[in-house]
Amino acid sequence: MQPQPYSMSQTQVQARVNEFVRGVYNWMALGLALTGVVAYFVTHNEPALKFVYQARWLFFIGELALVFIISARIQKIQASTATGMFMAYSALNGATLALLLIMFTGETIASTFFICAAMFLALSIYGWTTKRDLTGLGSFLFMGVIGILIASVVNIFIGSYGMQMIISYIGVLVFAGLTAYDTQQIKAMALSQPAGLNAGAVRKGAIIGALKLYLDFILMFQYLLMILGGNRR
Repeated sequence: MQPQPYSMSQTQVQARVNEFVRGVYNWMALGLALTGVVAYFVTHNEPALKFVYQARWLFFIGELALVFIISARIQKIQASTATGMFMAYSALNGATLALLLIMFTGETIASTFFICAAMFLALSIYGWTTKRDLTGLGSFLFMGVIGILIASVVNIFIGSYGMQMIISYIGVLVFAGLTAYDTQQIKAMALSQPAGLNAGAVRKGAIIGALKLYLDFILMFQYLLMILGGNRR
C-alpha cells in the first residue's frame, strides 16, 4: 500500500492544534478555579478581607506587573516561570475580586457566573468558527479598553453611579468582542505552530492564550455583576 503523507500530515497538524487548544482552556480553567477558591476564602475570613482591603493598591500593582511581564517577556522566561506567574496572578485577582463579591448575594454571583459562562462559550464558538477576519475589530476593542481604564480612573474621584453603569455596559460589549477576537487569534496561533516545537514553547503559548481568555472572562463577569447585581447584601 502506498503511504499517504498528506493525510498523515493533516492528522498530525490537527492533533497538535487540539493539544494546544486543550492546554489553553485547561490553564484558563485552572486559573479561574484558583481565583474562585481564593475569593471564597477571603470573603469568608474577616482578617484576610481586611488585609486585602488595606493593601488593595499593592495587590492591584502586583497584578498589573504580572500581566505586563507575562505578556512582554513570554519568549524569554522559562515555561515553569510563566506558569507560576499566571497562577500567582490568578490568586491575587481572587483576593481583590473578593472586595467586589462581598457587595452581592451568593444567588446573584452564581446566576451572573452562569450567564457569563454561557456568553463566553457562545462567543468562543463564534470566534473559532467564523470566516470573518476579526483583526480590525481587535484594534477597535483595544481602544475601548483604554477608554474604559481612563473612565474608571476618573470615576474613582467622581464616584458617579451613572458613569459606573455606562462603563459596565461598555465593558461587557468590549470584552465580549475580545473573547471572539482572542479565540480567533488562539486558533491562528495553534495552526501556525511549527513542527517539532518543544514542550516548553508550547506551554508558554498556552499560558499566554489562557491569560487572554482568563482576562476576557473575569472582566466580563465583573461588569455583568455590576449590571445584574440588584440583590446586594
